[in-house]
Amino acid sequence: MSNPLHIVCPACNATNRIPADKLGAAPKCGKCRKPLFAKQPLELTTANFQSHINRNDIPVVIDFWAPWCGPCKMMAPAFKEAAAQLEPGVRLAKVNTEAQQALGAQFAIRSIPTMIMFRNGREVARQSGAMGSADIVRWVQANI
Repeated sequence: MSNPLHIVCPACNATNRIPADKLGAAPKCGKCRKPLFAKQPLELTTANFQSHINRNDIPVVIDFWAPWCGPCKMMAPAFKEAAAQLEPGVRLAKVNTEAQQALGAQFAIRSIPTMIMFRNGREVARQSGAMGSADIVRWVQANI
């Protein structure tokens, strides 16, 4: 049995211990029984942001975006497609900087879309500008 990884549930925000070799076996949350991976980005808010950044043992890639941003809307389907390809090894999530202005300010988001990769609560990579799904996957894999 491999070392367990802590994975935060996208539905109830409970932290789950999952053996690393069982990540690909569609694990469910021990608390709410919902899937831990849905192959699509998770919407984060100020209420659940820190738990997902600090308590996940897998990298978390956040797309900081806004509803009025044309490039953000163009990138949204590519980001969703990248989530389907990268899970369960990486969690992809989105932060609406209009609704979550404090998070945009905390991370000094000056242009959108901006992707930030976090590992163990720390920023490890940042990329601004819209990208296609293949470019997103390549960028994530290059920074893991």
